[in-house]
Amino acid sequence: MWTVKYKPRSLKEVADQTEAKTRLLKWFEAWKPGSKAALLYGPPGNGKTCTVEALAREKGLDLLETNASDVRSEERIEHFLGRGVRETSLLGTRGKLILIDEIDGLQAQSDRGGVRAIVKIIRESVFPVVLTANDPWDRKLYEIRSLCELIEFKKVPVRDAVKRLAEICQREGVKADPQALKAIAERNQGDLRGAILDLETLARGRKQITLRDLEILGKREREADIFEALRGVFKSRSALSAKLSVINVDMDPDEVFWWIEQNIVNEYERLEDLAEAYEALAKADLFRSRVIRRQNWRMQAYMMDLMTAGVSQAKREPYRKFTRYQRPERLSFFSKTMAERERLNSLLGRLASRLHCSTRKVKTEFLPYLLYLAQQDERFARRLASALEASKEDLKMLASFYG
Repeated sequence: MWTVKYKPRSLKEVADQTEAKTRLLKWFEAWKPGSKAALLYGPPGNGKTCTVEALAREKGLDLLETNASDVRSEERIEHFLGRGVRETSLLGTRGKLILIDEIDGLQAQSDRGGVRAIVKIIRESVFPVVLTANDPWDRKLYEIRSLCELIEFKKVPVRDAVKRLAEICQREGVKADPQALKAIAERNQGDLRGAILDLETLARGRKQITLRDLEILGKREREADIFEALRGVFKSRSALSAKLSVINVDMDPDEVFWWIEQNIVNEYERLEDLAEAYEALAKADLFRSRVIRRQNWRMQAYMMDLMTAGVSQAKREPYRKFTRYQRPERLSFFSKTMAERERLNSLLGRLASRLHCSTRKVKTEFLPYLLYLAQQDERFARRLASALEASKEDLKMLASFYG
């Protein structure tokens, strides 16, 4: 992956972040046992972690690194870091730099022991401790925050992101339209890591990238979102993380349900995990049927909780393996013909335009009611078809997908 291949090897190579790098270096040089830790914060993909890695490399230090989301309990954090923060390196010739990534991934109630363990490490470590977070102002981090010097990492400016993307293109032998690189940088909104991932996606099998090629990203984005959401559901340790992982997926909850159903067996291996996961999904399906048959949309919240948090918490431990998630067989009818899909999207787009909302909102909030009224009232059905410039067959197609 290009994000690994072109990871900064020194502080100088870290894009932008001049003020943050200066403050981090000043903190490091003044640090002594008992001093505050450094808390690097800012949006994802802007160089927090790779800056710490570059600092350790420049100073000839062993980097002892862990992710707070992976070792949440007091016992596990102590197991992973306890001895390391109090003892010298194996040969005693190199110092250490301690990195605890994504501390805002800890949960307020379930991971309180984890917060205590991090506080203890900051106070007792004989080596400098660096923490990272997207949002350091979360109330659960109050005690940790009081023991840290906060250093902000800002979004990478578009011009700096474009410069880095152009450098990578040159080294990879890819000719890129400057406007295409600018568009990639802008769509990632300061997330340089995300921009590099997009660039690699576009460059795969190509020696030239144009502005028109960015359409590929738009087409792939929806599916990429669901794959990321599935990883969040299946790999998360906390119920809240699993629930949050599907919030921004541009997909009906019904579709997400089938994606999860299809891939439980691909992810989970232990019979106990499979049994509990399918039990949670079966309960979610009960609420799903009430949403569909009774139009009781309040039930959708229970459905979402069970199919995300319920399935996630069914496992004893996350499976440390790569899983190739599969498209649900039940949704194969969505791909019957290109013409049918385009017609469906066109109808939804017209309805969204009339209602001044997104197509997602049309599908989840308006369409079930409109289709119900159309089934009950022939006159309403004709008016709806006229407004959408649709035929009776079009309304039947909508009903078969969303009714």
